[in-house]
Parts: sequence; C-alpha cells; structure tokens
Amino acid sequence: MNWLNKIVQIFKVPELRNKILFVLAIFVVFRLMTAIPIPGVDAQSLKDLFERSAMGGFLNILNVFSGGALSNLSIIMLGLGPYITATIVLQLLTMIFPALEKMYKEEGESGRQKFNQWGRMATIPLALLQGYTMLNLLQRAGVVVFTDPLSLITSLVVMTASCMILMWLGELITEKGIGNGVSLLIFAGIVARIPESIWEIRYKWDISQLPAYLLFIAVSLVIVAGVVMVNEARRNIPVSYAKRVRGNKVFGGVSTYLPLNINPAGVIPIIFAISILMLPSMISNFFVEAPGLIGSIAKSTGDFFNNQVVYNGLYFLLVCAFTYFYTAVTFDPKNISSNLQKMGGYVPGIRPGESTAKFIHYILNRVLLLGALFLAIVAVLPSVIAGTMGIQVFSFFVGGTSLLIIVSVVLETMRQIKAQLQMRDYESF
Repeated sequence: MNWLNKIVQIFKVPELRNKILFVLAIFVVFRLMTAIPIPGVDAQSLKDLFERSAMGGFLNILNVFSGGALSNLSIIMLGLGPYITATIVLQLLTMIFPALEKMYKEEGESGRQKFNQWGRMATIPLALLQGYTMLNLLQRAGVVVFTDPLSLITSLVVMTASCMILMWLGELITEKGIGNGVSLLIFAGIVARIPESIWEIRYKWDISQLPAYLLFIAVSLVIVAGVVMVNEARRNIPVSYAKRVRGNKVFGGVSTYLPLNINPAGVIPIIFAISILMLPSMISNFFVEAPGLIGSIAKSTGDFFNNQVVYNGLYFLLVCAFTYFYTAVTFDPKNISSNLQKMGGYVPGIRPGESTAKFIHYILNRVLLLGALFLAIVAVLPSVIAGTMGIQVFSFFVGGTSLLIIVSVVLETMRQIKAQLQMRDYESF
C-alpha cells in the first residue's frame, strides 16, 4: 500500500496538489477543444478516408498525436506539430549559426526566452502552411466542403489560433504544473484514445488470430519493461573533491559520481522523427493532382514514403540521429567539466579541464549508442511485426511510439513528483 500512502502524501502538500489539479484542468480544456469540429464535415467520407490504404497510416499517425482531434476534424487537428517542427528547425539552425547557438547556450535564461519566442513566432507560418495543406487535402477527398474562399480562410485562421492556444497550454503546464507540457499533452491525447481502441479490438476480434494477439501482448510487455529499464539506467562517472580549509573547517575530500542517463533525450527524438517524416507526405499530397512533372514527382514522393520498408528504415535512422542531436544541444560536456573544476571536483585519473570534457564526451557517446538503438528498435519493432503478420488491431496498444511516450512521460512525471516530496520531507535527509 506504499503507493496509496504516496498519493495521500501528494494531496497533503498544497503546492503539489494545486500543480496536479492545474494539469488536470488543462487536460479537460484540451479534451473539450478536441470535441469542437470545423464546419462542413462529411462523417462518412472522413471514415472512408481513414480506412483508405494509401493515406490511412499517415492520417492515423497524425490522429494519435492530436488525441483523436483529426478523426473528428476538430479545431485543434494540427495538434502541436507546427510548434514541434518550428523548435526542430531552430535547434538545427544552432548548429549552423554560431550566434544562435551562443544565444541558446551561453546567454542564460534571457537567451532561452528569446529563443523560445522565435519558436512561437515560427509556429504561425508553419501552422498556416500545414493547415492549408490539410484542408486542401480533405476538400479534394470530399470530406469537407467550402462554398467560398472566406469559409476556407475562416477555418484556416481558427485552426492556426487553436494551435497557438494549445502551445500556450503546454507552456502553462511546464511553468505552473508538473513535467514537460508538450509531452504531457501528447500523452493525454494518446491515453484518451484507450476506450476507442478497446472497442475496436472487441469489434474486430478474430479467434483464429489468437497466436498473433498473444505475440503482440508479449511484445507490448517487453517494450514497457525495456522502456522502464533504459529510462532508469545510469552510467556513473566517479568524481572526487579536493579538501579545502577555511578557518578551522575542512570542506570537500569526498567522493561522489556524475550520473549519465542511457537515454537523456527521453521521447523527444521520437516526436522529432515523426514530425520530420510527416512533412514530405503532407507536401506531396498537396501537389499530387498538379499537372505535369510536379504531379508526377509528388506522386512518386508519396509512394516512396508510404512504402513501409522505406518509412521504417528512415524512422530508425532519424530516431538515432535525433537522439545524438538533442543530447548535443541540451548536454554540454565542456560546461560540466568547467563547473566541476570551479567546485574543486575532478575525475580520478583524468586531468581537469579539456581532458575531463573529452572523457565525459567519450563516455556519453558510448552510452548514447545504446539509448539511440533502443529507441529506434522500440519505435519500429511493432510496426514491422504488424506488417509481417498483417494485423493492425493492437497498433495502438503496442505501437512502439505510443507506449514509449506513455511510459516515459509517466516515469518522468513520477520522478518530478518524488523530487517535490523529498524537498518537503526533512526526515528523509
């Protein structure tokens, strides 16, 4: 009953209780926005579009990350995709423009606030572009009908504004709640589809495919166990502190360790990889009916990315690449080495300064290889098994992306709640 005592303890702390209730209130607003559709939707045509083999997979991925908003053609059908894409583009630019990198890494909190503001501003044109592409695609498919340009512009403005509101809600969770707001909203969207997925399983149940169902359940359990193990795994680097005498007191002279996570990037590489992979399909669907060479190129591009072998291969490579990239942006061995040296710390057998930074970088790259390969395998394994056996019923429950996000977000949120409790539990020190 230890978990029950923890829950009681959480709600006994006013500040922590208010943060959790605030996050739950944001979730309610998010779900209410999901239920508000844009005008002129043909429900049967929308259902047929999702079941169409050429586009069903692409739309279902978008639907997962919008919490089912796309399947309802909600005003927030774009989800947080434009904001995530804008963040990716800006972080990629930090590797090209030194001034941007300096602002993000060296100017402290003011530099990060300016960087985040640029990300918000870049979200608007990306949301307009993605929204127009999506509405044009749905209109060609007969799902929505716009009688005049004004109705199209109105829907596009509403979708863009709703995307910005969703981005704002995510930032409110990060600032006033518990955990990362973007990850928690994606988590809420995925979890909200559980009842629908259970009903889908009940509707499509086929006893002849019981061995395949059991295999999927086994894969899901392995994924959950693997995610927990990798997220909790650490590579400890020993650190010692020199003795310092101040007056009659001696400070330092102790040994501790610097923990390096095997997967320091969390679920961010998965989200980044999916955002990048969706862009070519979305753009090609927009130009697929264009005459001449443009239409042929768009159709070939769409067919290329709809190929499961190509998609899974690119997905695997992008997850690995973004694991290294995001860690390089957020974790600086030189900064860690400098801070250790300022505090009188050193790694036994390694000279302080540049040598320590190189040693940390060397260990980090070796650890990241395991984390990146694990993330990539978990992301593509269920899709490979489902494609091989021709079963999509359990795609939600054992979809590597969905499970990875759910488990990782739960673990990270639990870790932050535990840290908040320990700050107030003086008996544990």
